[in-house]
Amino acid sequence: MGSVPIFPMAAYPLLFRPLDLGFVTLPNRILMGSMHTGLEARPDGMDRLAAFYAERARGGAALIVTGGFSPNDAGELSPHRAQMSAKQDAERHKVIPRAVHDAGGRIVLQVLHSGRYGFHKNVVAPSPVKSAINPNSPREMGEAEIRQTIAEFAASAALAREAGYDGVEVMGSEGYLLSQFLAQRVNQRQDQWGGSLENRMRFPVEVVRATRAAAGADFIIVYRISALELVEGGLSAAEIAAVAKGIEQAGATLLNTGIGWHEAKIPTIAQAVPRGGFAWATRNLKQAVKIPVIASNRINAPEVAEEILARGDADMVSLARAFLADEAFANKAKAGDRAGINICIACNQACLDHYFIGQPASCVVNPRAGRETKLVFRPVTTRKRVAVVGGGPAGLSCAAVAAERGHEVVLFDKAAELGGQFNLAKKIPGKQEFAESVAYYAERIRRAGAKVVLGHSPTEAELAQFDEVVLATGIDPRKPAIPGIGHKSVVGYVDLLSGRVEPGRNVVVIGAGGIGFDVAIYLLERNARATLDPDEFAQHWGIVHDRAAPGGLDAKGFPPAHPAHRITMLKRSATPFGATLGRTTGWVHRAELARNGVQMIKGVEYRRIDDAGVHVAFDGKESAIPADTVVICAGQEPLRPLAAKHLIGGAKEAGELDAKRAMLEGAELAAAL
Repeated sequence: MGSVPIFPMAAYPLLFRPLDLGFVTLPNRILMGSMHTGLEARPDGMDRLAAFYAERARGGAALIVTGGFSPNDAGELSPHRAQMSAKQDAERHKVIPRAVHDAGGRIVLQVLHSGRYGFHKNVVAPSPVKSAINPNSPREMGEAEIRQTIAEFAASAALAREAGYDGVEVMGSEGYLLSQFLAQRVNQRQDQWGGSLENRMRFPVEVVRATRAAAGADFIIVYRISALELVEGGLSAAEIAAVAKGIEQAGATLLNTGIGWHEAKIPTIAQAVPRGGFAWATRNLKQAVKIPVIASNRINAPEVAEEILARGDADMVSLARAFLADEAFANKAKAGDRAGINICIACNQACLDHYFIGQPASCVVNPRAGRETKLVFRPVTTRKRVAVVGGGPAGLSCAAVAAERGHEVVLFDKAAELGGQFNLAKKIPGKQEFAESVAYYAERIRRAGAKVVLGHSPTEAELAQFDEVVLATGIDPRKPAIPGIGHKSVVGYVDLLSGRVEPGRNVVVIGAGGIGFDVAIYLLERNARATLDPDEFAQHWGIVHDRAAPGGLDAKGFPPAHPAHRITMLKRSATPFGATLGRTTGWVHRAELARNGVQMIKGVEYRRIDDAGVHVAFDGKESAIPADTVVICAGQEPLRPLAAKHLIGGAKEAGELDAKRAMLEGAELAAAL
């Protein structure tokens, strides 16, 4: 890469103050939070995890937390074994802390018992209360099993120490077993483990006490506590503070925070959540205990982290997906190099969504994440002249990597600015972060010395001067053959999202894939601030700051919606609406549309479009749906204005707009050139 600008090291002074834990001092206030990577049970998983965490240690994270490992069989998240419960587990893990220590970092093992969230036959809980997100019903734990599980948590910590870890994180939030004991929605026991808060908190407190006894005084114990539960029958803020005090007295070193249960009907890490949107809830814990408290969720930029510390909301910040997006986040922030940080866009497409379909976690905007041993960018031995045509996600990725490897790169784009479809995506409420990705890749390309030519489509004669030509020209929106498609009410989604068209009151959206949902969200929320401001977000989703409110929820529920448009979404297929949306984020979009009264009709046959609206047939009936504006979101075709040896992104395959595939293809091709 080219020279990196030098900035004053005091850009984020609070973020880079050391933190004295008594027996160890952390160099800064940045924790790399836990993420399930899907590598744990793979044959090469430990070596890949070692490389993954070592890069983040070199990148400046003060303390790293692994993905969750169970203390026993019942605690597994899935049928694939990911445990720290036997000597062979400790032996197998040694490569991870060794690699992190060699890189100058520290790492703790997360010990997680899934409780009723486990997707296997032997699911347990404090009471036999089934979760709405799991088809398996749990059996109630008996007294002996509870005592045994406490001992197994402690044994897991001792094994983690033997493996070389600097500590453990006891997972006590987000609806896993320890949360289940705390909340009356699951814990309906009448013995010493249920009933009063003192009894319900006995299990997590005993887990921490036993863990401290087994691991020793000079071992980091992070306890992951729910700062805000966001479920009916969840703990109030006052109860959470009482639990925090009990955990502190039992011997925890740090309190890390989790937000919401996995079954909560409120987004907690999706794009709908503002940056640092839940830090206010962490302040409740900081005021209750003397040990350091860590804020989490949607902290993806150093200025956000600095503000949280400056307000006194927390003593540290947890960044999980931010370290997927940029392994050197901390070092770049310390150098004041904000422009050089690859910001997490909170899409979940390649991290959480991958995990839930059994694929290793990665990152849309950083395809090397999770592929550290497989996707390697080596300096070139033979320098080539490379033309990349198209400055969307695929072209940006390819041009940046190819130039950084040492090729002479020229990036052409017919538009006046780089970004391609990302420039449309950033107009959608919650997707403003896409602008960060465009700016970051443009900066990488500039630093690598590549030439950028905007407002120009190169000819074949121009491209003949290059050794390699990469076509990343994206897509062309498909125009369906519906009679009246040229009617004055009909617009393309590009015209709408670009602001060239002001929609009327009655809007029909033709097509219900990801773009159709984005258009609907844009129409409903474009003037709202719920995705930008934590207070507006809380009001929008029925969250209250009342310390006595169970789960932190407004008893009246979500406030009523007052949509500016009456929207009808139509599609030819009979598949469910939103079937192609992200597994962990699609429900948020469906919920928004439902509360705004968006009508969805599937299995339609389009008859015509005229002044009366869109004429369709479905369920054996014909009807005209009034429409001032008809937005076409009916798919795309690859745009290939030139012949080229290398096709990537939408130019290779259109389908649903797929930035994940586009950026990976760009990086893989650039690595191979």
